[in-house]
This record gives sequence, structure tokens and C-alpha cells, in this order.
Amino acid sequence: MLISAQQLLQSEESSLAPYALRSSQSKGRKYAEIADPYRCSFQRDRDRIVHSKAFRRLSGKTQVFVATHGDHFRSRLTHSLEVSQVSRDVARTLGLNEDLCEVIALAHDLGHTPFGHAGEEAMHDMMTRCDSQFEHNDQSKRIVETLERKSPDYPGLNLSFETLEGMMKHRKMHDDGKTLVIHSLESQLVDTADAIAYHHHDLDDGLRSGILSSDHISAHVDIWKQAIEDLDSACLGEDLFRHLAINNVIGLMIHDLAESAHKNIEEAGIGEPITSPEYHSVIRFGHTMQKKVDQLAEYLGQTFYLHETVTRYSAQGQSVIKGLFRLFTKKFELLPKSIRDLYKHEHQHIVIKDYIAGMTDHYASTFFAEHKNIL
Repeated sequence: MLISAQQLLQSEESSLAPYALRSSQSKGRKYAEIADPYRCSFQRDRDRIVHSKAFRRLSGKTQVFVATHGDHFRSRLTHSLEVSQVSRDVARTLGLNEDLCEVIALAHDLGHTPFGHAGEEAMHDMMTRCDSQFEHNDQSKRIVETLERKSPDYPGLNLSFETLEGMMKHRKMHDDGKTLVIHSLESQLVDTADAIAYHHHDLDDGLRSGILSSDHISAHVDIWKQAIEDLDSACLGEDLFRHLAINNVIGLMIHDLAESAHKNIEEAGIGEPITSPEYHSVIRFGHTMQKKVDQLAEYLGQTFYLHETVTRYSAQGQSVIKGLFRLFTKKFELLPKSIRDLYKHEHQHIVIKDYIAGMTDHYASTFFAEHKNIL
């Protein structure tokens, strides 16, 4: 049996909540395309992201630890997959559009530089010296609208307007500076799922690395204390205890988010997809859980992200980013000729920024080590 796109659209009508954004309600794409007989709009968007070069490179980009620190620490790719998984699970519970949540989640970190947030800070610093700036969400949007190509007739991946809008989850205005961004319930969900995912895996990576300990977390973080109250670490062993404890943490967050979001949607009287920018976020934790999440975030910020092991790698990464920027500025011809020719009408510092931001940690470090004598 073949299931057509039309049948999928009909299934959405009957299975999704009234406030979910249906594929049939999409405003379409900037460049008109022939409809796919077996896939809806957001499914096609997802496939274009998954098959993009920028998505593949996420496997070599740092989340917190650089890739060489260990085999089991998260990369940007695994983080994006975890955000997608959380988003889809909660979307199914709330009756939201899973396909739209999935594509926004998979695309949301495409614009990250090598070396995590430290790399982003270094890139922003170099761009400010050129009277510009760098922000990874804006870079993600630039990747799918300009840098990736799927057709000789237009730049970018030609994603649907809803996906592009969902990727601007931290912005209030469009590029024209006049039009407000509409934050769909699906994009709101991905934003909160992002926080759930990184709290979850940063706890795991922190414990696995030995920087964090369960006893120390228990003394400072209420949600951890709640998560381990029925677990016996002596009987379970270190690995299984850590796994179960962290699963409990993410379970507490996800259950609270789903229940709180459902309550907020009902109280706000939302009976159709959000088409106005006037709505405040309703896909959020309850008040008590939000305090626990804030407490966890503060603890990780002080104890994990600022630990000397993490900051040492961060400093090394920042040095590489800044060194590469100076290197390409001094000798622009080190960039591939294909890149220089394709973007010859762009400002030089924009082309340099795009090229460095697309690198993996390993490629950036290796390239700089091989050419830094030029500086």
C-alpha cells in the first residue's frame, strides 16, 4: 500500500490538535516547486536538512568537550538529534505537528562554529572588529537560505516559511526590522526541548568526565536529589546509576512541560495555530519546575562550564578561531577558489566568517597548525 501526500494531509486533519500547524496551512516556499506525491512540506524540509553538508559537519563540532576528549561525549549532531527526540515526544503528547518540530530541531544549530559557545564568542569578537557581528541562529538561517544549494536556479534549500520562522526562535524581528516573528507552538516547543536536552546531556558528560559527582550535585540541585531518591548507587553500579538518574531528570522535565503546556494552552483559549506575534510563550515549564531548572542551569554554569578542564579547551578553540580569521584576512587566497569565486560580491570578512563557521573542530585545528607560520 502506498500512502500519498494527500492521505498524509488528511491524517493530519484528523490526528492533530486544533492548535497544531498543519502542512496544508503552510505559506509555501520563496521559490515555487512541484509538490511531492508522497511527502508533505515539512517532511521535505527535514530531508533537505539531513542531507545537507552543514548537518553532516555537526558530528565534528563541539558541544562542551572537543571531539578528541572522549568517544562518548556529545557533539552538535548528537545534541540536535536529542532535541529532535524530545520535541517529537512532547509534540505527540500535545497533538502538535511532529514533522515541523523535527525539522526545526535538526536545523537549529547548523550555524554553530567549531569549539562550541567559546568559538561563537571568538567569532563574534572578530566580527565586531569589522563592524559586524556573529550569532549562531542567524548563521543557521544564512546556511539554509544562502550557503547550502540544491538547485542552480536559486540559493539555499528553499525551506518552507514555517520552518524558517521556527529557526528564528530567539529573534523578535525579521531581517527587514519591521515584521515581527510569529513563534508557533511547534517552535516554542523546540526552544524548551533544546534546554531539556542540553541540561540532560551536560549532566551526563559532566559526571562521565569526573568533573561532577552525584553527591556534590545532590547538595546543590533539587531536581537531582528528587531524581535519585529511589536509586541505590551501591547496588546499581556507577554507569547504570548515572543512566537511570539522568533519565529520571529528563522524565521529570518532560512530564512537567507537557502538563504545563497543555494547561497554558487551555487557559489562553488557543484553538487554532498561532498566526499572530502577540502571543507570549505558552510551551514552558510550570513555576516550580522552572525554579528547579534555573537552579540546575546555574549549578552547571558555575561548576561544569567554568571548570578549568572545560575552559582550557575553550581557550584553545578561541585561539584557533581568531588565528584563522587573522590568517584568511592576511592571505585571502588560502580560501578555496570555488568559495572566493562563488561569493566574490560579498564583503571579505563575511566570506571568511562563513568558511570558518562551517569547519569542524579537527579541520580548524589542523588547518591552523599547518598555516599559522604565515602570521
